[in-house]
Amino acid sequence: MRMNEMPVPVSEQTDRRTAPPSSTEARPLLEIEGLGKSYGDQVALVDVSFTLARGEIVGLIGPNGAGKTTLLEGVAGIVAADTGNVRWQGRDIPPSRRRHAMFYVPDGIRPYHDQYVAHVLSFFAGVHRLSDDAVSGAVRSTGLQPVVAKRVAALSKGYRRRLLLALGLLAPHDLVLMDEPFDGFDLRQTRDIAHVLRAESAKGRSLLLAIHQLADAERVCDRFILLSGGRVRGGGTLDELRARTGLAGGHLEDIFLALT
Repeated sequence: MRMNEMPVPVSEQTDRRTAPPSSTEARPLLEIEGLGKSYGDQVALVDVSFTLARGEIVGLIGPNGAGKTTLLEGVAGIVAADTGNVRWQGRDIPPSRRRHAMFYVPDGIRPYHDQYVAHVLSFFAGVHRLSDDAVSGAVRSTGLQPVVAKRVAALSKGYRRRLLLALGLLAPHDLVLMDEPFDGFDLRQTRDIAHVLRAESAKGRSLLLAIHQLADAERVCDRFILLSGGRVRGGGTLDELRARTGLAGGHLEDIFLALT
């Protein structure tokens, strides 16, 4: 189980922007240049490049097997890339230092599965010297109130996802990487969490989200990186992608199919 080198632990959106929140003259918070990764004869990533600005939500979009998780793990330094560079505020950042700059929320783990939810949150808050009010706010934001007295092992998939999101919200890092943040949620829950993530962005925090549900991505992200077969097939805001494909008013699903 990996979560930023654990045990050092993570209604309809109405204000989605169609352009990055920071000036185009500003230096990106994160720059990915030519990232590549293979596992033997299997190619997972090929020459992936993109940037992410402070306060921006960027979605890595693609079906299962597109390379989204490998890309997140490569950016976080959990998986060693074969080629490419990762830059933080204009400077190369080695894998050993990335966990201090960014926090990775993986998919499908049960952090401290024998512990109670309340204990996991309080321990995490203690590591990062956070107040009880910060923990209470994360619990409210993610709807964890009904399960704080339960063991992590007893949580449903949806509540386990809420716990991971709460840890991500509590992490003091400027950038949070999330693998499938809406997995296990129904439509109403997805909308609620989208509001929470937009609120984090409004505070100046950057989010890099791997999402395979295109409607969810369209709801929450400022900009999109479209992945298929480990390659970037397109990137930009929804309006930019519409212009590129000639699909005025098209949804992300239509654009993805047109570009892949």
